[in-house]
Amino acid sequence: MDRRTLGGQGLEVSAEGLGCMGMTWAYGAGDQAAGEETIRRALELGVTLIDTAEIYGPFNNEELVGRAIAGRRDEVEIATKFGFAIDPAEPRRRGVDGRPENARRAIDGSLQRLGVDHVDLFYQHRVDPGVPIEETVGAMGELVAAGKVRYLGLSEAAPETIRRAHATHPISAVQSEYSLWTRDPEDEVLPTLRELGIGFVAYSPLGRGFLTGAIRSLDDLAEDDWRRQNPRFQEEALAANLKLADRVAELAKGIGATPAQVALAWLLAKGEDIVPIPGTKSPRRLEENAAAGEVDLSAEQVADLDQAVAAEAVRGSRYDEAGMGMLNR
Repeated sequence: MDRRTLGGQGLEVSAEGLGCMGMTWAYGAGDQAAGEETIRRALELGVTLIDTAEIYGPFNNEELVGRAIAGRRDEVEIATKFGFAIDPAEPRRRGVDGRPENARRAIDGSLQRLGVDHVDLFYQHRVDPGVPIEETVGAMGELVAAGKVRYLGLSEAAPETIRRAHATHPISAVQSEYSLWTRDPEDEVLPTLRELGIGFVAYSPLGRGFLTGAIRSLDDLAEDDWRRQNPRFQEEALAANLKLADRVAELAKGIGATPAQVALAWLLAKGEDIVPIPGTKSPRRLEENAAAGEVDLSAEQVADLDQAVAAEAVRGSRYDEAGMGMLNR
């Protein structure tokens, strides 16, 4: 697996990471044993950027990661996130909380659950409009000085927020959804990051599994799968969006790759400062995704995929109204 550098402070990670959310949360029943096996297989393949968050579960995703990496700390770059007010008694009720005291509380809990003395990348998961970003990032910077965190990141932040945060303490990475069916970062966020020398981590690079071609209807999703409530997976939107998935599959067949590999190769071709973190709880899917680095798309093929999105407008918003209200702040 190739390596890439996120930001100007020297954070080196695998060119492709592993998103762990679905191992315990959101996409149907979790499988912790399979999740741990997947993480261990990732390290064997050189996929060393492991992405988790305290909200995933909450808490049990970090515990799973901690078990999987036990005794292998020097082989992995751990990324975790904070930024929600979590009530264990009502875990589905989540408000944002960017207060400095929440950052300090969160990192101590994350370190304990992960079984490590520091994390490599600590993100604010969602920006809290009620707390100046300078206060939040200032507190995060104190965690760097204390040795609990190596590098800082933001998730789903607006360009002006990114600028203010970076002026307070160097930001190494911004994480947002980016894929063939979510091109929003290209408009303002990516140009801002490139101006400031900040790396980009793309979550849901396979369109929450849609771009693999495996989801043709809601019947393909478990009854407790969060995607059943996502606007892009509703019947009308899903039927329209299948045109994009079919175009990806058509191109993949022509070059002897899988649709997932083509979707990831497209992202990898968009810049050396971009690191996708596809999620899976299957070692076999992990191996398929990791092989995307061997798919060398031509400039013409990249342009063809760009045009497919332009020609077939993606239907449906990324989240429901409440979720969309937490983005780009």
